[in-house]
Amino acid sequence: MINNKLGTAQSSAGAAYDRRSAMLHGPILPVLLRLAVPTVTVLLVQTLVSVAETYYVGFLGTDALAGVALVFPVLLLMTMMSNGGIGGGVSSAVARAIGAGRRDDADALVFHAVVLAVAFGLFFTAAALLGGPTLYRALGGSDGALSAALLYSGVVFGGSIPIWIVNLLAAALRGVGNVKVPALVTLISAGVVVVLSPVLILGFGPVPGLAIMGAGLALNLYYVGASAVLLRYMASGRGGVTLKRMPFEARLFRDIMSVGTLSALNTLQANLTIVLVTGAVGLFGVDALAGYGIASRLDHVLIPLIFGLGTAVLTMVGVNIGAGDTARAKRVAWTGALLAGAVTTSVGVVVALFPRAWLGLFSHDPAVLDAGTLYLRTVGPFYGCVGLGMILYFASQGAKRVTLPFFAGTARLLIAAGLGWIVVAHFGGGLTALFITVAAGTAMFGVVNALATASIPWGTGPSLTPAAAKG
Repeated sequence: MINNKLGTAQSSAGAAYDRRSAMLHGPILPVLLRLAVPTVTVLLVQTLVSVAETYYVGFLGTDALAGVALVFPVLLLMTMMSNGGIGGGVSSAVARAIGAGRRDDADALVFHAVVLAVAFGLFFTAAALLGGPTLYRALGGSDGALSAALLYSGVVFGGSIPIWIVNLLAAALRGVGNVKVPALVTLISAGVVVVLSPVLILGFGPVPGLAIMGAGLALNLYYVGASAVLLRYMASGRGGVTLKRMPFEARLFRDIMSVGTLSALNTLQANLTIVLVTGAVGLFGVDALAGYGIASRLDHVLIPLIFGLGTAVLTMVGVNIGAGDTARAKRVAWTGALLAGAVTTSVGVVVALFPRAWLGLFSHDPAVLDAGTLYLRTVGPFYGCVGLGMILYFASQGAKRVTLPFFAGTARLLIAAGLGWIVVAHFGGGLTALFITVAAGTAMFGVVNALATASIPWGTGPSLTPAAAKG
């Protein structure tokens, strides 16, 4: 048994060394793609699971669908915060520690990440229970829809802690370059949820249907199961970093939160931009809102691609920054950014030239198609700025240099949403003027992130000692 454990530990250490060596010395683009593909796959599967859940909830009627729709923006905000916000801080801190050869710090950061997961999970549970009724009424919920929202919210956010644990542990594994295990756990869990959801929502045989509660319970079981597997796996030491009880250290919390705080605020800004622009479009009527909704849905389809590549860039940048190779870290950042920019630009140009190819999948109403076409032809050509800017933002997380990129998100919010509202509400601008401000905000987001990456010196402060550099 001792020999088996020793062999497992040696195998794990060898795999971790190979991943670190590839990120420090391997060809940049192939390594980036190898890190990105599993994460992209997971995000696409999670999107499909969400669609499947909505389909099953549809059998419960309009109130149930409306209730889930009211809760979804808050759930999405928490997911984005735990994955790309605080999760970005965890990945960055772990990657830099691995790059510097500070293995003990990397292990300790995992324990600190779990502590943060519990704290943030409790916060979201309390916030949803105390502020949910007011928030869902403000979003337009009433009567049966409000009751369904409160019931679904109570169940879902009652399981906030496992959601945070899964996402922060997955972030820690991404930080060490281990992307296959969290992807596999997520895929298996997602498969279970697709089977459990209709059973718990609608009932099957002797199992009674729990209606909207069943939808929330299925999601909870998904994250409880995934968190149990990841906790056990990381405690075994096979993941490249080991979860074990460690003394609390303020410097490690600071290392995570110095990136995670601004990243979480950036997530808030991004969501607020979407909400305000949607509200401004709504001033032009339901057809404009529907057209904008189906056109901008393409923006969200691109997110898994950008996020998956972005987390890969974050990890490689962090590892190289930790090892003191800032020149290679910058090459990684620009390689990923140019790839994402090229892909998103291509998509944007195609839909700008042929908007009905996308819009026709969802509607044939002429007024709806006209509004959607206007959006895609105005904003689509600037999709490349989103791809470029987002990847450089992820790179800034890995380099622990997020202040100026944070202001890129602020600029986008002020121009796209703030100026957009002023143009429409105070100067009587039309839908074309609104979409031009959205395009301008998108362009500014890409430009500011590019300038930040080009001009801000990257590094982690004092030089590493020879022992640390060797790892």
